[in-house]
Amino acid sequence: MSEFWRGKRVLITGHTGFKGSWLSLWLTELGAKVTGVALEPESPFFGALDLETRLSHHIGDICAPGMMTKVVADTNPEIIFHMAAQSLVLQAYEAPVATWTTNVLGSLHVMEALRNLSGPRAVVMVTTDKVYANDDSAQPFVETDPLGGHDPYSSSKAAMEIAVESWRKSFFHDTDIRMASARAGNVIGGGDWAKNRIVPDIARALADGRPIDVRNPDAIRPWQHVLEPLRGYMTLAENLFTSSDVNLASQFNFGPTAEGVRSVRDVVETALKTWPGSWKDISGDASAVHEARVLTLATEKAQTLLGHDAKWGFEQSVTQTMNWYKAVADGRPARDVTLNQLKDYEAA
Repeated sequence: MSEFWRGKRVLITGHTGFKGSWLSLWLTELGAKVTGVALEPESPFFGALDLETRLSHHIGDICAPGMMTKVVADTNPEIIFHMAAQSLVLQAYEAPVATWTTNVLGSLHVMEALRNLSGPRAVVMVTTDKVYANDDSAQPFVETDPLGGHDPYSSSKAAMEIAVESWRKSFFHDTDIRMASARAGNVIGGGDWAKNRIVPDIARALADGRPIDVRNPDAIRPWQHVLEPLRGYMTLAENLFTSSDVNLASQFNFGPTAEGVRSVRDVVETALKTWPGSWKDISGDASAVHEARVLTLATEKAQTLLGHDAKWGFEQSVTQTMNWYKAVADGRPARDVTLNQLKDYEAA
């Protein structure tokens, strides 16, 4: 990555999460001065990367009145990545109001805090590929397609997108604060221990020596390794900071090439090539909630304006992910495994 990051003051909300931990590690390795704000880690990944002593680490709720305003005032960030979110579809069904509170009102608190800044700033507001009104047509969504969301998680992120667009036009227009939203396809990678996500479910089952329960084997998603969208976010932020192109302060899809748009069944069977085991189809579960059957993204905008293309294809992404889980299960330090994969990715 670019020398641009050395010495940059970077604020990451949600830095203790799966994607936030990978991003924090990458940016600290590049010499950025990173501040993180998040709830207590829900998995051991952040702690295993030994990040707490390598950045300015703040535990707090982005929805707490005044908290983001104080952190922003104290750190004066040049680059902001807003990643804090309730990001699980099934958990959102269980706690829909809490999901909306975090994903919408929490984002408003972040943007309100940024209004006090002056001078060049780049802001990347991370949402999801699930913000679109999905009719299961399999047509790749482009950034100008209508927003929607059948389930509480998807709809909360679509509402966040509307809020970002409103604040950008209402308060950041004709300022040096340049803000974009980033919509990433399904992300996989070592260190994700969330419940009811297919890759962590695979890793847990294989480590326990039991069959993998697969809810929706025929669901189709745009799968990509976590480092792919993170590189996209970083490239977008660098361009927002250094370029005067007005088209950058907008929405961007980050997803794999067409060969990465695959079924859950493909993910499971590819994972089992690296870590042998078995799986069973539980799609007949009568209590299962609605999830979209097909979701694909068009990524030409990121390719054209940012020069962003995927480095790792589907097979390599799944293989690298399972190699991470197997290595850690075999006793290798998670930080060492993660740094080695980061180096492999940068060299690709």
